[in-house]
Formats: sequence, structure tokens, C-alpha cells
Amino acid sequence: MKFGNSPTPFHKEIQELLEITIEEKASDLHLSVGQPPVLRVAGKLVFLGKKAPVSPQLTKECAAALLSEEQRIKLQENKEIDFSYNLEERDARFRGNIFYTMGNLSVALRFIPQEVLSIEALNLPLVLHQFTRASQGFVIIAGPSGHGKSTTLASMIDEINHTRAEHIITIEDPIEYMFRDDKSVIDQREVTKDTKSFASALRVTFRQDPNVIMVGEMRDAETIGTALTAAETGHLVFATLHTNSAAQTVHRIVDSFPAEQQSQVRAQLSGSLLGVVSQRLVPRIQGGLIPACEVLMVNSAAANLIRENKVHELPLVIDTSVEEGMLSLNRALASLVKIREITIQDALKYSLNPTELRTLVRG
Repeated sequence: MKFGNSPTPFHKEIQELLEITIEEKASDLHLSVGQPPVLRVAGKLVFLGKKAPVSPQLTKECAAALLSEEQRIKLQENKEIDFSYNLEERDARFRGNIFYTMGNLSVALRFIPQEVLSIEALNLPLVLHQFTRASQGFVIIAGPSGHGKSTTLASMIDEINHTRAEHIITIEDPIEYMFRDDKSVIDQREVTKDTKSFASALRVTFRQDPNVIMVGEMRDAETIGTALTAAETGHLVFATLHTNSAAQTVHRIVDSFPAEQQSQVRAQLSGSLLGVVSQRLVPRIQGGLIPACEVLMVNSAAANLIRENKVHELPLVIDTSVEEGMLSLNRALASLVKIREITIQDALKYSLNPTELRTLVRG
């Protein structure tokens, strides 16, 4: 096989490691100098002890093989880079990051399955279907890094693709899941390759006639503000944030703006936010991972709390609106414990209120 410009023994080595990642159903492969290659399987690190420790030469050649010339220049300038890579022999796709650590290069590669699974297949709350049926508004998928936000977004976008004739524009860094047009037309744009930034790509979407916009990550106030404007002006906008709860998500959005703008931002959010899904991937007893989700559907009560800066009361709205499809993280975790999908010990690790969770499990 051929990586980069010429075949070398290294190319066989990296091919073998990528194939092991796929075969072991690992989510990630890590190459750090001085350590054997490491996989992340069902959320846990697994050292490939039979492999030799990673050498500085190996990670240098990895960068040379996996990156384009332009990307290699940016790595030298910025000391880290995000990228995507196709392993054509296995029809497999990886999202990667190469970065410097103690003067050496390290490599992190995440395996992106080719098949976009449905909401049901991913064990996500069925109420998420409601978000895909909306014609306009703002939907945020939140949670820590590595907990399936991109997979959830892809599932919702693909559901729209299979059920409605819409123009969908995605802005990603890098592109992860590759969509195949069905009833919709999907244009996928990669930051640095197809556009300079999330913010600049979002600004020009208004001239590209989209119905649905997916923002892979909201990293600054300009991106958040433009996404809010898009949601207010007749578009359905999906985005992610690295936050731990619905309330924290609203706080993060508002606090990213100067104090004099925050009242206006709260008003915009209260009028355009459809919901927040905050998720964790929890180890299953039978192996693998399963999502536990907090779901906020923005009804009139939630909208008023956002507008009046009483965001700390949103958990109470979630707890008292189960019939509307809302779900607290603790209730999701407790339900998974009761049906023996996860252990109480793992549930407590992911809970933001372990005392309440113990009460729910006993009840």
C-alpha cells in the first residue's frame, strides 16, 4: 500500500495499527514517544504491550505520511493540527490530531465508522426525533470530549437527509462522517481546507440558501452569535459545546459575550433555542458504551428562565417536565442501572449529583 509519496516499512506498520484499531472496535489510537501504541476500547486505555515503544522517528514519519504538504507546514507553525484521513483499503476514516509534546510529535487518531446510525440504533432518547422535524431554531449537543457528540449530530442530520428535501450545510474541523445525499442536498465544508474558520463559513451561509446548518464546534463568541442569528432568521441550526449540562451550556453561551451584550443574547436564546442534549458515554456491563443523556426541551417556562437570567432553575424545569420528553442525567443513569445496562459504580462516576442518583436507584 502507499501512504504519502512512497512505500516504506513504516507504512506497513501504521496500516497494521489502523487495522488493529478497527478490528478491536477501538475508538482511538494513541502514539506517544516512549510508550507502546495505545488503544481506547469501551472508554478504557489498552496498551499494545507486544508492540515496541513508539520512537520519535515513527511519529515524524506518521506526520509525513498522513498530512498534506500544506498541513505539514501548519503543524510546524502552530505546533498542532487537526486533520482527517481515509484508509482506502478498509474504506475507513479517521479524525486525527498531531501535536508536539516535550519536543517530540504525538499522534491521536479517532476511528469514524462509515455507517451513520439512527437515533434508535445509538440508544439515544427518542425525543431527539422532534428536533429533526423542526423547521427553524437552535439545537445544541453538549458533553465532554469523546462522548459521542459528533455521532449524535450525524445521526440527526442523516435523519433529515432521509426524510426531507432540504439544503444542509455542515462546517466541520475536520469532516468526520461522510453523508450521501438522499432527499436532501448536503454540502460539507472543512475548516482550513474549504473555509478559513467556523465564523467566516457561518457568515457566508446566508448567501448559500441553506435550510439546515450544522456547526461542528462553537469556539468563540463570533461563531455563537452568527449561529444564533441564523437560528433566528429561519434556519435550523445544530451545534456542539464542551459543557456538562443544559444550564452550563446556556451560561457558557451568555458568558462568552461582553456584559453589555448579555441581556440581548439571553433574549435571542430564549426565542430561538429548541433544546440542549448533554450526553455521556458510559461503559456497559456487557461491553461497549451506551449514552446517558440530559434533555432540555425549551418550553415557555425554560424560555422565561433563560430570559430572566435564572438559568440555575433549569434543572427543576427538566425534572417537572418528563411528560414533554425532558430527561435529567440522573434519571437517565438510574434507568440504565435498573435495567442492568450499567453498574451503579459507573453511574455514580458520571453523575453530577451522586446523592440524588442513589435515591433514584433505590426508588
